[in-house]
Amino acid sequence: MIVPREVQTSSAVAEHYDELDPFYREIWGEHVHHGLWTTGLEAPDQAVEALVAHLAETLVLQPGQHVCDVGCGYGATAEWLSRRHGVHVTGVTISSAQFKRAQSREAASPLLRFMRQDWLRNSFAEGAFDHVIAIESSEHMPDKQRFFDEAFRTLRPGGKLAIYAWLARDAAAPWEQRFLLEPICREGRLPGMGSEAEYRAWAAQAGFVVDGCEDLSARVRRTWAHCTARLAKKLLTNREYRRYLRDARSRNRIFALSVPRIWSAYLTGSMRYGLLTASKPLKADVPPSSA
Repeated sequence: MIVPREVQTSSAVAEHYDELDPFYREIWGEHVHHGLWTTGLEAPDQAVEALVAHLAETLVLQPGQHVCDVGCGYGATAEWLSRRHGVHVTGVTISSAQFKRAQSREAASPLLRFMRQDWLRNSFAEGAFDHVIAIESSEHMPDKQRFFDEAFRTLRPGGKLAIYAWLARDAAAPWEQRFLLEPICREGRLPGMGSEAEYRAWAAQAGFVVDGCEDLSARVRRTWAHCTARLAKKLLTNREYRRYLRDARSRNRIFALSVPRIWSAYLTGSMRYGLLTASKPLKADVPPSSA
């Protein structure tokens, strides 16, 4: 796993999203995640929704099911899923700014519920959900194994886990780690970036049966061309962006460097984007203990 040279805590992650809140919404939008391009002609907003739709299709969501969105951001993805598929969605975030905006969505829909709490110390009952999803949030978890363990605990038998994750190349070269992957972790407040092999191992250790890991890198990397262009335009036309970057008190201004860095990491193959899906076995399928 790629580990930044400065320890990144959950409180640092929350501060990152709270401080950068207006910039995230203007550069990335309300969903705060990658887009998925098929033809290359889609508008960024269409691509973002296509990523959510692909997740829903993979899980085969059914009306009335209960879904937990770990790291739900502003709740836009949870709202989309509830409207399109009639599922109940409970969203979890550690960001105060994100939680405040998500609450406005909850007030407008009986299918939505949002909570500000740490997933690694969540209050959910065992077997509470039919599905657990995490869209680009597992990267922010200081304890990856506990992330999977909690997903397994809170899923009902037969339930499914789906994770969109930033993945480091297996056996990344020293130069990739030094100039791309480690700085991305440090600047983006990622306590660690795992590889596909590590994600599969964590899932299996938790008790999951891994269904697969789909490599979507080529279809999502266009996101960062758009983000880089948007950021450059904002820096040229918006004095608030320039003021923020010049202010030494801006603890997270360094993330501006990661925008083109992430694009470069995708272009070189140093970083990948995958959809990992896994199932919690039915109790009858769990092998008996050797004890």
